[in-house]
Amino acid sequence: MADPKGFLTTGREVAETRPVEERVKDWNEVYVPGSLLPIISKQAGRCMDCGIPFCHNGCPLGNLIPEWNDYAYREDWAAASERLHATNNFPEFTGRLCPAPCEAACVLGINQPAVTIKNVEVSIIDKAWDSGDVTPQPPERLSGKTVAVIGSGPAGLAAAQQLTRAGHTVVVYERADRIGGLLRYGIPEFKMEKVHINRRIEQMRAEGTKFRTEVEIGTDMPADALRRRYDAVVVAAGATVSRDLPVPGRELNGIHFAMEYLPLANKVQEGDFVAPPITAEGKHVVVIGGGDTGADCVGTAHRQGAASVTQLEIMPRPGDERNANQPWPTFPMLYKVTSAHEEGGERVYSVSTTHFEGDEDGNVQALHLVEVEFKDGKLEQKPGTERSIPAQLVTLAMGFTGIDRAGGMVEQFGLELDERGNVARDADFATNVDGVFVAGDAGRGQSLIVWAIAEGRSAARGVDRYLTGASALPAPIRPTDRALTV
Repeated sequence: MADPKGFLTTGREVAETRPVEERVKDWNEVYVPGSLLPIISKQAGRCMDCGIPFCHNGCPLGNLIPEWNDYAYREDWAAASERLHATNNFPEFTGRLCPAPCEAACVLGINQPAVTIKNVEVSIIDKAWDSGDVTPQPPERLSGKTVAVIGSGPAGLAAAQQLTRAGHTVVVYERADRIGGLLRYGIPEFKMEKVHINRRIEQMRAEGTKFRTEVEIGTDMPADALRRRYDAVVVAAGATVSRDLPVPGRELNGIHFAMEYLPLANKVQEGDFVAPPITAEGKHVVVIGGGDTGADCVGTAHRQGAASVTQLEIMPRPGDERNANQPWPTFPMLYKVTSAHEEGGERVYSVSTTHFEGDEDGNVQALHLVEVEFKDGKLEQKPGTERSIPAQLVTLAMGFTGIDRAGGMVEQFGLELDERGNVARDADFATNVDGVFVAGDAGRGQSLIVWAIAEGRSAARGVDRYLTGASALPAPIRPTDRALTV
């Protein structure tokens, strides 16, 4: 146990954010650099080293949280980094982007503020990079087997790194022009600066992983050609088909999927554009969807100089405390204020869009909505609550419906889908096609980054067993697993 009195004598403190008026003028991460350094050891010392650490079950990766909390409390950062990497390939990603289901499952959180597990995690990995403790780990010998990984998001990268370290020759195929998937183009710079992706890619290159960008399997390369070239294939293409809103006026100019809008803002930061082709500058912006992707659109619109930002959510406003049907240690649906929400804008709950209104040139100018409520378990419109709000840019951030089938990859491989439209797989993450495996959102459906990395690691074990007959690689989950946080 780190400090037997830590949680009794030390209150919860989190990373300090930069002033709103400062951070909306740039794209740097919102946190004050170095703000965790003076407090993080004591924060780690709040960990109670529980007899049954429910944080393990809250985290799909099975992170050894009490162990690296103890090392962080003692300021043994090298040991803390080793324990952190034992279960997580990319803690700098999860430490910045994960909603921290581990904290929801923290035993201390039953009657006190939970341990700041996420802040401790990101402090450990940032210190590890700064001190040179993160180094390439190339395999001692090669197996002679080859693996293709389709998709370079967190699931694909995790699978690729694990399989490379197991001695296989791995090539990652990405249809975009840069490696990273949604980490690269779906996550705004102010949430995670892309230097964190770039240095992981360099580490993976040094270990032997190869990367091929601007190659879409099924279009630029037929699936059967890929299958003939490699001994095994991992499909980690994500669930990238955005949920649409088929209401009158949807065809108007200025209405875009979030994943049309956000990547262009990131491409400006990459130097591809001076100004984004789709911008919120001077416009009344409406974001439809109350999740993290919607919040990313809100923060991006603020930085582009929107005249106003309104975020709509069809569900009721979540409560500030756990509901009785979401007891500890489950992951509760609580009212969440992200850094983007701190920066301004209005959030409207329990409303549904009825139609869009445009001008004579076909540009969206207004959004019409109506309040909704649950009746007999169904959402119904409330008569007399119709109104309109100005909208010159609308982003649809209502989630994703499954793997993209437009390129032909699914059909060319002959992959079977489950009842939810995801690629079906068995306990080893193998599909119905011999030698083809699936990991991440392509097989699971839209989910969290920790699930993606856990699936990538688990699928790598399945591939390793397929290629060699046995595997020492860890497999934190099975496709049927349902942790307390789901």
